[in-house]
Amino acid sequence: MQPAAIHSYGLFGETANLPDPLHIETIAARSALHDWELAPHRHARLHQLLLLRSGSGRLHLEGHALPLPAMSLVNVPPGAVHAFRFERGTQGWVATLADDLVEQLLPPSGEERRALSQGGVFSADAALLPLMTQITAEFDAAAPSRALVLQGLCTVLLAQAARAVAQAAPPPRDAPASALLRRFERLVDARLLEHPSVADCARALAVSPTHLSRVLRAATGQPASRLIDARLMREARRQLAYTSLPVTTIGYTLGFGDPAYFSRVFRRVEGLSPRAFRERLLRGHRR
Repeated sequence: MQPAAIHSYGLFGETANLPDPLHIETIAARSALHDWELAPHRHARLHQLLLLRSGSGRLHLEGHALPLPAMSLVNVPPGAVHAFRFERGTQGWVATLADDLVEQLLPPSGEERRALSQGGVFSADAALLPLMTQITAEFDAAAPSRALVLQGLCTVLLAQAARAVAQAAPPPRDAPASALLRRFERLVDARLLEHPSVADCARALAVSPTHLSRVLRAATGQPASRLIDARLMREARRQLAYTSLPVTTIGYTLGFGDPAYFSRVFRRVEGLSPRAFRERLLRGHRR
């Protein structure tokens, strides 16, 4: 009997083999073990939101030193190099979310996604205090529907964080370029299984491939072709994580006629084969 595809991706934490929607802990829980200082590091596929309730500190983010006063909200997108030094006794929380969950919860091409791609320190709304308290209580409990409640609270947390970033960020300098990026993202989502080329996308968007590539590289730091591959491989990661489908079937589902080619593309983008990715994920869940 062939395993069936899961068309609606399961919630994090719904089974013993999947992680929670997020991890949350106090700032002191980890920082106090390291003399209130965390050396520069980054998380490849984790998004972090940190709220300082009291105390102070300093954030080093991608080479920039930023003060952390009380009631600061820190947004650290995946891959951003960051380090912290806190005043002893600083109180607050650190919430860590898998980037696949963030992708699942956010609108495909909304302003929230764009806001949360900006790392930095922002003024926190007082509403975040009871929200973080509620998330912590739910995370520590073993109540029925825990994963579902946590996912809902994650959505609110991301929305509040996006609002804080949007209120602090200046208006975009190049609105037409931002609009083109959003149209490109929507187009790739709609035609993902067709594996559109840069030329295909440019034709559909009524711009030249050169112009499209220039705008996308300026906005994201990535060429258009890599953005298309990254979106496709994100879908592959979800299938590998949340279905029991064989790797070859996943490749066919995603429009790859040759399983070997699917594996080569996945390895080029992710740095390891689809099977190795799934095995590493399973090993991590068993710990």
